[in-house]
Amino acid sequence: MTFRNSESDPNIDKRFVLTGKALSVSTPAIMGVLNVTPDSFSDGGSFNTVEQACVRINEMVEEGASIIDIGGESTRPGSDTVPEQVELERVVPVIKQAVREFPDVMFSVDTTKYNVARQALENGVQMVNDVSGLRTSPGLADLCAEHDAALVIMHSRGTPKTMQNQPEYEDVVGEVLQFLKEKVQWAKNRGVREIVIDPGIGFGKTLEHNLELIRHLATFTGTGYPLLMGVSRKSVIGKILADEKGPRPVDNRLAGSLALQYHALIHGAAILRVHDVRQAKDILMIYRAVTGLSS
Repeated sequence: MTFRNSESDPNIDKRFVLTGKALSVSTPAIMGVLNVTPDSFSDGGSFNTVEQACVRINEMVEEGASIIDIGGESTRPGSDTVPEQVELERVVPVIKQAVREFPDVMFSVDTTKYNVARQALENGVQMVNDVSGLRTSPGLADLCAEHDAALVIMHSRGTPKTMQNQPEYEDVVGEVLQFLKEKVQWAKNRGVREIVIDPGIGFGKTLEHNLELIRHLATFTGTGYPLLMGVSRKSVIGKILADEKGPRPVDNRLAGSLALQYHALIHGAAILRVHDVRQAKDILMIYRAVTGLSS
């Protein structure tokens, strides 16, 4: 695995090479969301069988996803923690079949649990997406180092059950940046070589907190680590687009999602985590054409 970030040499291509699978992040990539859960806020219950999940993976790969992020526990605001065994029963069979069916695709597991990540990595996943930012299971850093896997470190506060209970910050950009820097250093000290950061839009933040982070994305891309942005269909969009009937419903947030995703691309995002892959691929193609980036 050879990923070089701009801290070491700004002229070297930024690239993941994980178990023989290369993914450049010097030009942005798309991560497709696959929730094998009954209660995720957008697609819960849609892909609960191995067959349904693999059909969806095939669709997302054909539409332009370079990474598939598989999760077995909803992290929507107010959701309850899922027992480890339940999460394992949801994700491991899907991972086993998906890795066999799609040998050229890069897979990520969206989990905060050590044993779920361990079994996912042992069955061919190359990336761990930890929404707790190593707060729940610090040992995920050792696990990723052991398997030479990539680690996504996201900022959040509390748990999904409690994170939206009046979150407060004196300086949301500074505090999120400091958290990510500390966790990145921890992971590096444990031997993790491939690190991606995520400011955690919607995780323990008010609308204004989220907007402040979005306005200052250059602060995070300036760290030299690839920035993952997950804004697809999130409540921040529903609130911005609210009318007299209330926030915009989840299934009518596509235009808002694409607008924020394009904003993220302009400000240096390396990975877009999305539900609507084809449409995200379209804006990525437009972005590459406008900026002159190669595909």
